[in-house]
Amino acid sequence: MKIKVRREVEKDSETVFDVEILDEESKTSHMVSVKNTTYNRLTAEEVSKRELVEESFRFLLEREPKESILSSFEIGTIERYFPEYPEQISERLMK
Repeated sequence: MKIKVRREVEKDSETVFDVEILDEESKTSHMVSVKNTTYNRLTAEEVSKRELVEESFRFLLEREPKESILSSFEIGTIERYFPEYPEQISERLMK
């Protein structure tokens, strides 16, 4: 499974990424925004927003098929579905 993350638009308080997930059979596309406040809370600015998005998709793909991932969402939405996300993503990114 391959995750391609491309920056789309940088706004005042968030960055929007275009993400494609590809496997041998198909691909899915997702628009993901990262609010600066969410980015700071999850990473303390220790890694890039791109790294946060990529690792967040790895986290999601460990829990659900790519077709089940929302097509458009703010990265902080993940914790509504997976309450363990903030703690686990911080641990994963700070290694």
